[in-house]
Amino acid sequence: MREFGYQRASDVAGAVALLGADPDTRFLGGGTNLVDLMKSGVERPARLIDIRELPLDEIEATPEGGLRIGATVTNGDLAAHPEVRRRFPALAQAVLAGASGQLRNMATVGGNLLQRTRCGYFADVTQPCNKRVPGSGCPALTGEHHNHAVLGASDHCVAVHPSDMAVALAAFDAVVHFETADGPGELPLADFYLPVGDTPHRETALPPGALITGVTLPAAPVAANSRYRKVRERASYAFAIGSLAAALDVRDGVVRDARLALGAVASRPWRAAEAERILIGAPAAAETYAAAADAELAAARPLPHNGYKVQLMRNLVVAVLSELAEEAAR
Repeated sequence: MREFGYQRASDVAGAVALLGADPDTRFLGGGTNLVDLMKSGVERPARLIDIRELPLDEIEATPEGGLRIGATVTNGDLAAHPEVRRRFPALAQAVLAGASGQLRNMATVGGNLLQRTRCGYFADVTQPCNKRVPGSGCPALTGEHHNHAVLGASDHCVAVHPSDMAVALAAFDAVVHFETADGPGELPLADFYLPVGDTPHRETALPPGALITGVTLPAAPVAANSRYRKVRERASYAFAIGSLAAALDVRDGVVRDARLALGAVASRPWRAAEAERILIGAPAAAETYAAAADAELAAARPLPHNGYKVQLMRNLVVAVLSELAEEAAR
Protein backbone atom coordinates (compact mmCIF):
# COMPACT_ATOMS: atom_id res chain seq x y z
CA MET A 1 0.00 0.00 0.00
CA ARG A 2 1.25 3.46 -0.87
CA GLU A 3 2.05 5.67 2.11
CA PHE A 4 -0.65 8.30 2.55
CA GLY A 5 -1.49 11.32 4.69
CA TYR A 6 -4.52 11.56 6.94
CA GLN A 7 -6.59 14.53 8.07
CA ARG A 8 -9.87 14.79 9.91
CA ALA A 9 -12.46 17.29 8.64
CA SER A 10 -14.43 19.33 11.17
CA ASP A 11 -17.06 20.86 8.84
CA VAL A 12 -18.45 20.31 5.35
CA ALA A 13 -16.93 23.43 3.79
CA GLY A 14 -13.54 22.58 5.25
CA ALA A 15 -13.72 19.02 3.91
CA VAL A 16 -14.54 20.27 0.40
CA ALA A 17 -11.71 22.81 0.57
CA LEU A 18 -9.22 20.16 1.63
CA LEU A 19 -10.15 17.93 -1.29
CA GLY A 20 -10.03 20.84 -3.72
CA ALA A 21 -6.51 21.70 -2.65
CA ASP A 22 -5.19 18.30 -3.72
CA PRO A 23 -6.88 16.21 -6.44
CA ASP A 24 -4.94 13.14 -5.25
CA THR A 25 -7.08 13.08 -2.08
CA ARG A 26 -10.08 10.92 -1.18
CA PHE A 27 -12.82 11.27 1.38
CA LEU A 28 -12.87 8.48 3.97
CA GLY A 29 -16.14 7.38 5.51
CA GLY A 30 -16.25 3.83 6.82
CA GLY A 31 -13.50 2.76 4.42
CA THR A 32 -15.06 -0.66 3.83
CA ASN A 33 -14.48 -0.42 0.08
CA LEU A 34 -11.83 2.27 -0.29
CA VAL A 35 -9.31 0.68 2.07
CA ASP A 36 -9.63 -2.67 0.29
CA LEU A 37 -8.93 -0.95 -3.03
CA MET A 38 -5.93 0.79 -1.52
CA LYS A 39 -4.55 -2.54 -0.33
CA SER A 40 -4.88 -4.03 -3.81
CA GLY A 41 -3.32 -0.97 -5.46
CA VAL A 42 -6.44 0.03 -7.41
CA GLU A 43 -6.73 3.24 -5.40
CA ARG A 44 -3.54 5.11 -4.48
CA PRO A 45 -4.51 8.39 -2.83
CA ALA A 46 -1.83 10.63 -1.34
CA ARG A 47 -4.15 11.72 1.46
CA LEU A 48 -7.41 10.70 3.11
CA ILE A 49 -9.88 13.22 4.55
CA ASP A 50 -11.85 11.58 7.36
CA ILE A 51 -15.46 12.84 7.26
CA ARG A 52 -16.98 10.59 9.92
CA GLU A 53 -17.31 13.43 12.45
CA LEU A 54 -19.19 15.78 10.13
CA PRO A 55 -22.78 16.56 11.22
CA LEU A 56 -24.30 14.33 8.53
CA ASP A 57 -25.43 11.37 10.62
CA GLU A 58 -29.15 12.05 11.08
CA ILE A 59 -32.29 10.54 9.58
CA GLU A 60 -35.22 12.94 9.68
CA ALA A 61 -38.62 13.47 8.10
CA THR A 62 -38.96 16.12 5.41
CA PRO A 63 -41.86 18.63 5.38
CA GLU A 64 -43.19 16.89 2.26
CA GLY A 65 -43.49 13.55 4.04
CA GLY A 66 -40.30 11.90 2.84
CA LEU A 67 -37.05 11.11 4.62
CA ARG A 68 -33.68 12.84 4.59
CA ILE A 69 -30.72 10.51 5.27
CA GLY A 70 -27.33 11.98 6.08
CA ALA A 71 -24.28 10.77 4.19
CA THR A 72 -22.45 9.49 7.28
CA VAL A 73 -25.40 7.51 8.63
CA THR A 74 -24.11 3.98 8.97
CA ASN A 75 -25.80 1.17 7.09
CA GLY A 76 -26.60 -0.43 10.43
CA ASP A 77 -28.41 2.65 11.72
CA LEU A 78 -30.24 3.05 8.42
CA ALA A 79 -31.57 -0.52 8.47
CA ALA A 80 -32.65 -0.23 12.12
CA HIS A 81 -34.40 3.14 11.89
CA PRO A 82 -38.13 2.72 12.65
CA GLU A 83 -39.30 5.17 9.98
CA VAL A 84 -37.19 3.49 7.30
CA ARG A 85 -38.58 0.11 8.28
CA ARG A 86 -42.15 1.44 8.31
CA ARG A 87 -42.15 3.64 5.20
CA PHE A 88 -39.50 1.95 3.04
CA PRO A 89 -39.11 -1.66 4.21
CA ALA A 90 -37.36 -2.68 0.98
CA LEU A 91 -34.58 -0.21 1.78
CA ALA A 92 -34.04 -1.70 5.24
CA GLN A 93 -34.07 -5.22 3.77
CA ALA A 94 -31.57 -4.24 1.06
CA VAL A 95 -29.12 -2.88 3.60
CA LEU A 96 -29.45 -5.97 5.79
CA ALA A 97 -28.81 -8.17 2.74
CA GLY A 98 -25.65 -6.27 1.86
CA ALA A 99 -23.01 -7.26 4.38
CA SER A 100 -22.19 -8.54 7.84
CA GLY A 101 -23.18 -6.62 10.96
CA GLN A 102 -19.60 -5.50 11.48
CA LEU A 103 -19.43 -3.97 8.01
CA ARG A 104 -22.86 -2.36 8.32
CA ASN A 105 -21.73 -0.65 11.51
CA MET A 106 -18.80 0.94 9.64
CA ALA A 107 -20.09 1.52 6.10
CA THR A 108 -21.83 4.83 5.38
CA VAL A 109 -24.69 5.79 3.09
CA GLY A 110 -22.51 8.13 1.02
CA GLY A 111 -19.78 5.53 0.67
CA ASN A 112 -22.27 2.84 -0.29
CA LEU A 113 -23.40 4.94 -3.25
CA LEU A 114 -19.80 5.23 -4.43
CA GLN A 115 -18.88 1.55 -4.21
CA ARG A 116 -16.73 0.30 -7.06
CA THR A 117 -17.47 -2.86 -8.98
CA ARG A 118 -16.27 -6.22 -7.67
CA CYS A 119 -15.27 -7.41 -11.14
CA GLY A 120 -12.15 -9.53 -10.69
CA TYR A 121 -10.37 -7.86 -13.59
CA PHE A 122 -10.96 -4.42 -12.09
CA ALA A 123 -9.56 -5.53 -8.72
CA ASP A 124 -6.45 -7.15 -10.24
CA VAL A 125 -3.93 -4.47 -11.25
CA THR A 126 -2.03 -7.01 -13.36
CA GLN A 127 -5.02 -7.24 -15.72
CA PRO A 128 -6.27 -4.70 -18.26
CA CYS A 129 -9.50 -2.91 -17.34
CA ASN A 130 -11.11 0.08 -19.07
CA LYS A 131 -12.71 1.16 -15.82
CA ARG A 132 -9.33 1.30 -14.08
CA VAL A 133 -7.09 2.19 -17.05
CA PRO A 134 -9.14 3.73 -19.88
CA GLY A 135 -8.37 2.20 -23.26
CA SER A 136 -6.67 -0.91 -21.90
CA GLY A 137 -9.52 -3.28 -22.77
CA CYS A 138 -12.18 -5.41 -21.08
CA PRO A 139 -11.04 -9.02 -20.67
CA ALA A 140 -14.37 -9.97 -19.07
CA LEU A 141 -15.99 -9.92 -22.51
CA THR A 142 -14.27 -13.18 -23.41
CA GLY A 143 -13.16 -14.27 -19.94
CA GLU A 144 -14.90 -14.75 -16.60
CA HIS A 145 -18.27 -12.97 -16.78
CA HIS A 146 -20.91 -15.24 -15.25
CA ASN A 147 -21.95 -12.45 -12.84
CA HIS A 148 -21.62 -9.55 -15.25
CA ALA A 149 -24.11 -7.24 -16.92
CA VAL A 150 -26.95 -8.25 -19.22
CA LEU A 151 -28.46 -4.74 -19.52
CA GLY A 152 -26.92 -1.42 -20.50
CA ALA A 153 -23.39 -2.74 -21.02
CA SER A 154 -21.03 -1.92 -23.87
CA ASP A 155 -17.97 -3.32 -25.61
CA HIS A 156 -15.90 -1.26 -23.18
CA CYS A 157 -17.23 -2.69 -19.89
CA VAL A 158 -19.65 -5.36 -18.68
CA ALA A 159 -19.13 -5.00 -14.92
CA VAL A 160 -22.10 -4.65 -12.55
CA HIS A 161 -22.72 -2.22 -9.73
CA PRO A 162 -22.40 -4.00 -6.37
CA SER A 163 -24.67 -1.97 -4.06
CA ASP A 164 -27.87 -3.44 -2.62
CA MET A 165 -28.88 -0.17 -0.97
CA ALA A 166 -28.68 1.78 -4.23
CA VAL A 167 -31.16 -0.59 -5.91
CA ALA A 168 -33.82 0.22 -3.31
CA LEU A 169 -33.02 3.93 -3.50
CA ALA A 170 -33.43 3.79 -7.28
CA ALA A 171 -36.88 2.24 -6.96
CA PHE A 172 -38.04 5.10 -4.74
CA ASP A 173 -36.73 8.08 -6.75
CA ALA A 174 -34.02 9.06 -4.29
CA VAL A 175 -32.19 12.37 -4.73
CA VAL A 176 -28.49 12.67 -3.87
CA HIS A 177 -27.35 15.93 -2.26
CA PHE A 178 -23.77 17.15 -2.41
CA GLU A 179 -21.57 20.12 -1.61
CA THR A 180 -18.89 21.68 -3.80
CA ALA A 181 -16.69 24.74 -3.52
CA ASP A 182 -19.40 26.56 -5.50
CA GLY A 183 -22.17 25.58 -3.10
CA PRO A 184 -24.75 22.81 -2.72
CA GLY A 185 -26.28 20.74 -5.49
CA GLU A 186 -28.41 17.67 -6.05
CA LEU A 187 -28.86 14.86 -8.55
CA PRO A 188 -31.76 12.44 -8.91
CA LEU A 189 -30.38 8.95 -8.48
CA ALA A 190 -31.66 8.23 -11.98
CA ASP A 191 -29.02 10.69 -13.24
CA PHE A 192 -26.37 10.03 -10.61
CA TYR A 193 -24.86 6.94 -12.26
CA LEU A 194 -23.63 7.42 -15.81
CA PRO A 195 -24.22 4.97 -18.66
CA VAL A 196 -21.17 2.87 -19.49
CA GLY A 197 -20.76 3.92 -23.11
CA ASP A 198 -17.11 4.27 -24.04
CA THR A 199 -16.14 5.93 -20.72
CA PRO A 200 -16.67 3.26 -18.03
CA HIS A 201 -14.11 5.02 -15.80
CA ARG A 202 -16.61 7.87 -15.39
CA GLU A 203 -19.10 6.25 -13.03
CA THR A 204 -21.11 9.14 -11.58
CA ALA A 205 -22.24 12.63 -12.53
CA LEU A 206 -20.88 14.12 -9.31
CA PRO A 207 -18.94 17.33 -10.05
CA PRO A 208 -15.19 17.19 -9.35
CA GLY A 209 -14.41 17.76 -5.70
CA ALA A 210 -17.98 17.12 -4.54
CA LEU A 211 -18.85 15.67 -1.14
CA ILE A 212 -22.09 13.72 -0.82
CA THR A 213 -24.00 15.19 2.13
CA GLY A 214 -27.17 13.11 2.09
CA VAL A 215 -30.00 11.39 0.26
CA THR A 216 -33.66 12.38 0.19
CA LEU A 217 -36.47 9.90 -0.34
CA PRO A 218 -39.66 11.65 -1.48
CA ALA A 219 -42.96 10.59 0.02
CA ALA A 220 -44.13 7.34 -1.60
CA PRO A 221 -47.15 5.62 -0.05
CA VAL A 222 -46.63 2.60 -2.31
CA ALA A 223 -43.24 2.00 -0.67
CA ALA A 224 -44.88 0.82 2.55
CA ASN A 225 -45.73 -2.42 0.70
CA SER A 226 -42.28 -3.16 -0.66
CA ARG A 227 -39.68 -5.88 -0.61
CA TYR A 228 -36.05 -6.44 -1.53
CA ARG A 229 -35.11 -9.91 -2.71
CA LYS A 230 -31.51 -10.90 -3.35
CA VAL A 231 -30.25 -14.03 -5.10
CA ARG A 232 -26.64 -14.99 -4.35
CA GLU A 233 -24.35 -17.95 -4.66
CA ARG A 234 -24.13 -18.59 -0.93
CA ALA A 235 -26.52 -17.98 1.92
CA SER A 236 -25.03 -14.76 3.27
CA TYR A 237 -22.39 -12.05 2.86
CA ALA A 238 -22.14 -12.45 -0.90
CA PHE A 239 -22.75 -10.02 -3.73
CA ALA A 240 -25.93 -10.52 -5.70
CA ILE A 241 -26.17 -12.41 -8.95
CA GLY A 242 -29.59 -10.79 -9.27
CA SER A 243 -31.77 -8.66 -7.02
CA LEU A 244 -35.03 -6.77 -7.06
CA ALA A 245 -36.51 -3.87 -5.09
CA ALA A 246 -40.24 -3.78 -5.70
CA ALA A 247 -43.30 -2.00 -4.34
CA LEU A 248 -46.92 -2.61 -5.31
CA ASP A 249 -50.26 -0.95 -4.66
CA VAL A 250 -53.21 -3.16 -5.59
CA ARG A 251 -56.84 -2.15 -5.20
CA ASP A 252 -59.88 -4.06 -6.48
CA GLY A 253 -57.60 -6.49 -8.27
CA VAL A 254 -55.85 -3.78 -10.30
CA VAL A 255 -52.30 -2.48 -9.97
CA ARG A 256 -52.60 1.21 -9.06
CA ASP A 257 -48.90 1.91 -8.56
CA ALA A 258 -45.68 -0.04 -8.93
CA ARG A 259 -41.97 0.57 -8.43
CA LEU A 260 -39.24 -1.79 -9.59
CA ALA A 261 -35.46 -1.63 -9.75
CA LEU A 262 -33.14 -4.47 -10.69
CA GLY A 263 -29.71 -5.10 -9.22
CA ALA A 264 -26.60 -7.00 -10.38
CA VAL A 265 -27.69 -6.80 -14.02
CA ALA A 266 -26.07 -3.53 -15.13
CA SER A 267 -23.33 -1.04 -14.28
CA ARG A 268 -25.89 0.88 -12.20
CA PRO A 269 -29.14 0.12 -10.42
CA TRP A 270 -31.61 -0.55 -13.22
CA ARG A 271 -34.96 1.19 -12.84
CA ALA A 272 -37.50 -0.97 -14.63
CA ALA A 273 -39.54 1.82 -16.19
CA GLU A 274 -40.98 -0.30 -19.00
CA ALA A 275 -42.13 -2.95 -16.54
CA GLU A 276 -43.79 -0.29 -14.39
CA ARG A 277 -45.60 1.11 -17.43
CA ILE A 278 -47.11 -2.28 -18.21
CA LEU A 279 -48.04 -3.01 -14.60
CA ILE A 280 -49.90 0.19 -13.73
CA GLY A 281 -53.58 -0.18 -14.59
CA ALA A 282 -53.31 -3.88 -15.41
CA PRO A 283 -54.81 -6.84 -13.51
CA ALA A 284 -52.80 -7.97 -10.51
CA ALA A 285 -51.99 -11.42 -11.86
CA ALA A 286 -48.95 -13.56 -12.54
CA GLU A 287 -49.48 -13.15 -16.29
CA THR A 288 -49.20 -9.39 -15.92
CA TYR A 289 -46.04 -9.65 -13.86
CA ALA A 290 -44.46 -11.99 -16.40
CA ALA A 291 -45.37 -9.69 -19.29
CA ALA A 292 -43.86 -6.73 -17.44
CA ALA A 293 -40.65 -8.63 -16.76
CA ASP A 294 -40.41 -9.80 -20.37
CA ALA A 295 -40.84 -6.27 -21.66
CA GLU A 296 -38.08 -4.94 -19.42
CA LEU A 297 -35.71 -7.78 -20.18
CA ALA A 298 -36.26 -7.63 -23.93
CA ALA A 299 -33.27 -5.28 -24.08
CA ALA A 300 -30.98 -7.80 -22.38
CA ARG A 301 -27.80 -8.71 -24.25
CA PRO A 302 -26.24 -11.54 -22.26
CA LEU A 303 -22.75 -12.89 -22.81
CA PRO A 304 -22.11 -16.61 -23.35
CA HIS A 305 -21.98 -17.46 -19.64
CA ASN A 306 -24.47 -15.12 -17.96
CA GLY A 307 -27.65 -15.67 -19.94
CA TYR A 308 -29.16 -17.41 -16.90
CA LYS A 309 -29.68 -13.95 -15.39
CA VAL A 310 -32.51 -13.16 -17.81
CA GLN A 311 -34.66 -16.07 -16.64
CA LEU A 312 -33.58 -15.56 -13.05
CA MET A 313 -34.75 -11.93 -13.08
CA ARG A 314 -38.01 -12.85 -14.80
CA ASN A 315 -38.75 -15.42 -12.11
CA LEU A 316 -37.75 -12.95 -9.39
CA VAL A 317 -40.12 -10.26 -10.67
CA VAL A 318 -43.05 -12.66 -10.88
CA ALA A 319 -42.41 -14.18 -7.44
CA VAL A 320 -41.91 -10.92 -5.55
CA LEU A 321 -44.82 -9.09 -7.18
CA SER A 322 -47.09 -12.07 -6.47
CA GLU A 323 -46.10 -11.97 -2.81
CA LEU A 324 -46.66 -8.21 -2.59
CA ALA A 325 -50.09 -8.52 -4.24
CA GLU A 326 -51.12 -11.14 -1.70
CA GLU A 327 -50.02 -8.88 1.14
CA ALA A 328 -51.87 -5.91 -0.33
CA ALA A 329 -55.07 -7.97 -0.50
CA ARG A 330 -55.03 -8.83 3.20
